[in-house]
Amino acid sequence: MKLGVLVFQVLLANLALASISVAEDSKLSKKHTIVRKASDIPYLNEIERPSTSAKLLLTQTPTTPTKTPQTTDDRNSPTEEESKPTNDDEADIIIDVTGKDDSLPQSTPTYVIPKEEIQKQGATSVADVLKKLPGFAINDAGYGADIHTGTYYRGASINQSVFLINGRPINNNVNTYHGTTDLNSIPVESIERVELYSGAASTLYGSSAFGGVVNIITKQGDIVPRLNAAAEFGSLNLNNQQFSYAASINSLRYNFSFERFFVDNRYRVPLGAANRDSQGYLFNADTSTSTYFGSLALDVNNKNTVSLDVTKLSSRRGLVYFGFPLQRDRLDHDGLNIGLSWRSQLGNGNSSVLTTSIGYNQDYFNTYGPSNQFYRTGTLDTQLLSARVDHDWRITTNNKLRWGLDLKNTWLTGDTFSTVPNRVALNETENRTLLNTALFAVTTWNISDNFLLDVGLRQSFDSEFGNYLNPSVGLKYDINSNLSFRGSWASGQRNPGLDQLYVYDTVHGWLPNPNLEPETGSSWTAGVDVRLSESLTGQFTYFGSSLDNRLGVVQGRWANIGLVDTNGLEAALKWKVGSGWSTFLNYTYTDAQIKTGAERGLQLGMIPYSVASFGLGYEIKGWQANLYATYYSGARRAFFTRPGDRITDFSPSFFNLDFSARIPITRTLGLTVYLENLFDEKYERVNRTYSPGFTFRMGLSSNI
Repeated sequence: MKLGVLVFQVLLANLALASISVAEDSKLSKKHTIVRKASDIPYLNEIERPSTSAKLLLTQTPTTPTKTPQTTDDRNSPTEEESKPTNDDEADIIIDVTGKDDSLPQSTPTYVIPKEEIQKQGATSVADVLKKLPGFAINDAGYGADIHTGTYYRGASINQSVFLINGRPINNNVNTYHGTTDLNSIPVESIERVELYSGAASTLYGSSAFGGVVNIITKQGDIVPRLNAAAEFGSLNLNNQQFSYAASINSLRYNFSFERFFVDNRYRVPLGAANRDSQGYLFNADTSTSTYFGSLALDVNNKNTVSLDVTKLSSRRGLVYFGFPLQRDRLDHDGLNIGLSWRSQLGNGNSSVLTTSIGYNQDYFNTYGPSNQFYRTGTLDTQLLSARVDHDWRITTNNKLRWGLDLKNTWLTGDTFSTVPNRVALNETENRTLLNTALFAVTTWNISDNFLLDVGLRQSFDSEFGNYLNPSVGLKYDINSNLSFRGSWASGQRNPGLDQLYVYDTVHGWLPNPNLEPETGSSWTAGVDVRLSESLTGQFTYFGSSLDNRLGVVQGRWANIGLVDTNGLEAALKWKVGSGWSTFLNYTYTDAQIKTGAERGLQLGMIPYSVASFGLGYEIKGWQANLYATYYSGARRAFFTRPGDRITDFSPSFFNLDFSARIPITRTLGLTVYLENLFDEKYERVNRTYSPGFTFRMGLSSNI
């Protein structure tokens, strides 16, 4: 009831402020027709770009220069960048520019992957999208992938990063491996772009972002009606169908999409592989997902926009489990995410922008399966209601402030049942509720034309773990037009999930622990942006974190396992070969060392020391050809079952090469081809889970 009153008060406050702007512009809205681009969602930094900001094959957006940007009173008028003629290369980089600034802290780089690059890569999940970005080590993407095998950013697990849809959280207070954020079940067809940021930006979205913040921006409608459809088939009975339609009616824009994906993942694997059946095939690794998405955006006038988006997914798959010999457990995952937001420009241009949003997210995870003559099942049904008020305010020409309020209320129902004799006594149903509120503020000071300072604070209250304050700071200094330095530091706290505290995990056999302490610590970055030549630019970032009370499983029970220190390096290069060509080279080194306990001195399990990715693409008159290379140095297995295996064993390193192409058939129809693992190597992806060797996908795509 209290939460409902708070949300109602927040809405009243926003409506009161917005009504002033509505009244002032009511006459103008009757006289003018608003013309928009394909997407009304702002890019993060769409203002003057310094030459020292690298952009890597549409995967990295330039950092904002220290010099104070100019704003415009009319958000629909073209910016200076828009009005300039562009060659083919520039057209690849500048997409749907709207001239609006979302005012993120500028002391750390922001990486962006737009829908065009997602289509080039042939991504079938968000994990596929992220795996080519610097800092990421992703094992749960592609053929044979399993939700258990892991997504890591700068040594932090997926639950130590914050994942958002249009700025709303989709991480629930659920942390076990079968209840984590399932990146394989987010609809790719509905994505406009994916953004990644860290440092002081984590203050805006949550103290648990030791790794980073991933914001999935979904598509909106289009002025010109647009129909996209694609169908592809491939190895291992893969079939994938995508459909979307975007259009507008006067000031109302809408977009609807549907996506269906299936692959049986039944292929031969070596002796000792996880889930290898008696015939030598990978067993119980099939995946089937169906996703639905819809969005509406209504322009009340040229200063106020109301938007609604809904995502519904249904996923059915088998589980492989960390290299265990043979598992028959299944996972059903159903999700619903609804968001309603009001964006209002209270001042001239973007000098004062107020955004109020309400979100509802439900995740239903159910794992079940036989074990010999016994049966077990575990259900985690989580519902999250969130509300957010976010005010972006340019106070003076040299200072701007972004501040607001977050409200999150989580309900968890955990239901476990087992017929195994020694587990029957643990059968239970748990109903738990968690309230978390936070005040946040990040201010940016332009000390001079080439030096800025970001300072942030986030004050949180949690009904389980009380009050805690997390500060952050960042800076950026432009030496000259070819060289910039930057750095950031952020304090964090990640609380145990309600399931880890109270719900017995009957599938894994893990006991909860109500005495768990929060993970606490800090993360930091230091980097340089440099133009090495007229055609070669790069970004180099040192990152680190120190995380105490790290959560893990000790003798079958959740526990705080101690201190983990992480240090690493990201290197990202772009080489402009010539017209029509695009290239990127990303490298990440991660040393995530356990400092206390029985595994002291060891690398965290399933995190490779080195990951490198390279891309080379060429496009002309609708023809496309892209070559992608990936190197993994191997990761510590950590979980083992075979006699003679040790916890210090590493999986072998591997090198992988993929190719994609598009061949235009007509002006609106094209043939797509994806050839993956060209060397046909059945490498160990992670922890006794192997790739299938060479695979292919072929399909037709149409844009009308």
